[in-house]
Formats: sequence, structure tokens, C-alpha cells
Amino acid sequence: MQRRNLLTGLVQTAGLAVAAASVSRVALAALPEPVMQTNADTAPPLVPPNGRPYHPVVTLNGWTAPWRMNAGTKEFHLVAEPVVREVAPGLKVNMWGYNGQSPGPTIEVVEGDRVRIFVTNRLPEHTTIHWHGQRLPNGMDGVGGLTQPQIAPGKTFVYEFVARRPGSFMYHPHADEMVQMAMGMMGLWITHPRGQHPHIAPVQRDYAFLLNAFDVEPGSLTPKINTMTEFNLWAWNSRVFPAISPLVARRGDRVRIRVGNLTMTNHPIHLHGHEFEVTGTDGGVVPPSARWPEVTTDVGVGQMRQIELIADEPGDWALHCHKSHHTMGAMGHGVPTMLGVEQHDLVEKIQKIVPDYMAMGEHGMADMGAMSMPLPANTHPMMTGTGPFGPLEMGGMFTTLKVRAGLAANDYRDPGNYTQPPGTSAWQWQGAPAQLPPAARTVPAATDAGAATAHKPTASGHQHHH
Repeated sequence: MQRRNLLTGLVQTAGLAVAAASVSRVALAALPEPVMQTNADTAPPLVPPNGRPYHPVVTLNGWTAPWRMNAGTKEFHLVAEPVVREVAPGLKVNMWGYNGQSPGPTIEVVEGDRVRIFVTNRLPEHTTIHWHGQRLPNGMDGVGGLTQPQIAPGKTFVYEFVARRPGSFMYHPHADEMVQMAMGMMGLWITHPRGQHPHIAPVQRDYAFLLNAFDVEPGSLTPKINTMTEFNLWAWNSRVFPAISPLVARRGDRVRIRVGNLTMTNHPIHLHGHEFEVTGTDGGVVPPSARWPEVTTDVGVGQMRQIELIADEPGDWALHCHKSHHTMGAMGHGVPTMLGVEQHDLVEKIQKIVPDYMAMGEHGMADMGAMSMPLPANTHPMMTGTGPFGPLEMGGMFTTLKVRAGLAANDYRDPGNYTQPPGTSAWQWQGAPAQLPPAARTVPAATDAGAATAHKPTASGHQHHH
């Protein structure tokens, strides 16, 4: 992390903008230093050095913002600025974010804390911050033009309110939202309960991440901000598999996973090997009487979902979005389906002109996982990642929950690949080939009469399709 002094003397200028509520001259005597982070690794949890105690979260490929205590108030300093995010090794993207990163740092507070956030704008246009899901005074809600003036470039606004209820929340702009969120401006806000809450169980591992998406053409560096549906980088905290850190748990740990969605579509988040319950949303804690066991939960646009499980099955368990295109890397949308199309003769002819040409899709796309095709500059393979048994053929919104016995309580290091005990792995049959019944060996072709019936025009000229 790096500390920077920003805009020295800013607080002495008459033009300092303060959002809604006034802040005393004593509080503004000096801005808290903004802490910057450019490393894309998952930072260890930030154990609170002062204030009310809490069990900290681990932000996947992210970090928690330090704060300054000032007369009993927690003070943070966010800097909205252009950043460069390493989405995967060899793939860097020009984004907008906070304090050197997209997403920005996670803010962690405790129910009842008074919080003051200084927001300095170093973007080329105005901005605001909306504290998604928070109960707060209207003038602190961060909607430009409605609840406050816009934060002009070079200016600093101050937001101040009490964290009134525990839960998982987000922050993001409510100014030129299409551009600023498409460029990666977002972050997590976690409010921990003050003392023991009747519906919030203590956990040993607490993870958090945001779902986001970008459209970055191969060879380019900047997302296409006008894209509405056809994104090619589906990311967790602006990272794609295999560059997303695993979630590590000791066998028997109670694990909480907080997921926020700031993309333009829903994401069914699926966990292998365990069942979980949804214990909270950005609307608050879900009472135990309203919970049920699940292995997949749909996280809608603008929603937070907080799930909890007992990590009691050792192994490396997949955790991913269940929309199949969202577990792929940068892929084109105009690729034709080539299943069953014989390409051998064509490939030989094309390779005389383009020696590196490779045929794709004749037997499916699985071969892509093992290919090392030349890629355009600054892009990412459609399928990538390798496990102990070969290519994983995954990308995008995918990682693993790694459950191990004997881990130390605060050990979040990747334990490596899981060694499956003898006799517990699927194996290839080495005996006589399976004998299929006659009906399963062939698929009867449609008769001429059947084909004619299937496509017979109706009186209105339309065709029936069965």
C-alpha cells in the first residue's frame, strides 16, 4: 500500500464542498491520508486496531480501507480516479475506481459507528457516491442533482452518517452511471453487528466480492461503455478465472460468503459439494424461519446475497456462476457453430496461406482448453486454467472453495491441489465395453411423411415446428 497526500491545502480553500450536513472546522483541519493499493492479490483481513471489535471480512482480490479515529468518528478517504486493473496475467484494463483499484477498498464498520467519508474526485468529470442499501439522512444518499450537487473534478465532498443496521452493502456512483459503473466504479461496505445478534451466527471465515462485467475488445485497453448485453469479461472483483483467488476454509468452519451484483444481468451462484442458506440481503438479516437449504442462489441486478455453510466436506469445490457463458474468457459473439462440419480439406488449404490457422468447433469446443493459440495483444483465452487432471476449460466467474482439515484459524493461503483419498475418485472402466441395447445404438431418421408433417404450411402460410 502507498500513502499519498492529495491536493495539499484543499481544506483551506473556500470552494470545499460538504455534502448536506456541515462538518466542523476542527474535523476538517486535515484530511485523512488516502491509502492506495495497486496489488491485485487478496489482502489478509484487517484486524481493527481501534474502535468496536469485529470479525473482519476477506475481500477476494481486494482489501479493506484503513480509517482514522477522530473524536469517536471513523474517518475514511476515498479517491475516485482512473486506475489500471490487472484482470488476469497479461491482461490489463483501463478502468475508473477508488484508491488505485477497481473495485475500491471494502469499508468495514460496526453497527452504531458514526462514519465520515471524504471523497476526492480525480476523474475528468463530476461524480458522487451512493451508499447502496444504507439507512441514512436524505442529503447523504449520493444521488447527483437530487440529494446533492455533483462532486466536480478536483473537489472533495464529505459524507457523514451512523451505520444503523448490520449487513452487506455496496457503494457506487449515481452520476453518469452508465459510464462510471461500466468503467468499474464500485466497492463493498460491510456493517458488522454490535455484540451478539440473535439472527447472525459467528463465523470463522467471512468472504466478500462483487460481480462485474466489461466489454474489452482484444488488443484494446479500455472497456466499451455503451455495451448493454454482450460483455466478454465476466468478473469477480474485476478478476477472471484463473486469476480469482480461492476461498480457503478449515474443515468444520462456518463460512459466510457475501456476493453483490453490479452487472446488467442476474447470476445464479452455485457451490459444489455443500448446501448453504441465504442469511442476509442488502435489505437486512433473513430470520432463520425464512431460510431453506440451497446449492444455487440467484443474485439479481443491484442485489446483495449473503450465504452461509458449514465447510465439512474436504476437497476443492467449484464455486461459479451457472450461466455457461459467464464461465468463459474473452469470446466473440459472431462465432458460427461448426459441430459436425468436416474441415480437414479446408484447413490444409488455409494453412498454406496462414500457417498458424487452427480449426475450431468441429467436435465441440473442449479442445480449446488445451490449445495454446496465438492471442491478440492484451486479451485472455476463452478457456484456461489447469487442475491436477488437466485443463479446467473455465474462465470468467469461477473459483474454488478449498476445504482442508488442520488449517490454522487465520491461514488463508492457497493449500494447493487436493489429494483425493484412495478409492474416492471416479475411474475409467477397463473391462469389456458396455453393451448397449439395440434401441440405443441407432437414432431412427425422420420419415418423409414425418418431415412433411413437421413442416406442413398452415392455412395462414406459417409452418408447424415440433
